[in-house]
Amino acid sequence: QVQLVESGGGLVQAGGSLRLSCAASGRTFSNYVVAWFRQAPGKERKFVTAVTWNFGATYYVDSVKGRFTISRDTAKNTVNLQMNSLKPEDTAVYYCAAADGSRGISSSVGGYTYWGQGTQVTVSA
Repeated sequence: QVQLVESGGGLVQAGGSLRLSCAASGRTFSNYVVAWFRQAPGKERKFVTAVTWNFGATYYVDSVKGRFTISRDTAKNTVNLQMNSLKPEDTAVYYCAAADGSRGISSSVGGYTYWGQGTQVTVSA
């Protein structure tokens, strides 16, 4: 029903910036919550940030507050993640995910129905 495609990953030096995008097809986000997760090699996938499509409410984990900004573009049916002041510990595959927003924002992998293929972000020291 919904297909998600991430883009914008790459290699950047510590302190640098990257902008990730999550584009939806098949259906609009409507009343969905759209989130970003990340997964480093050998580690579990972890929640990073999310936004509600209807009201633009956002939530960030403490480790990225003040550095990452999530935003939605209703005209383009796209969610962006601006990442500034990147650190080596931000290195991971970043995944876009979407879920029905009727239950609010979830920080659990199990709370999301649709997933993108992931995009690699590597931050060198």
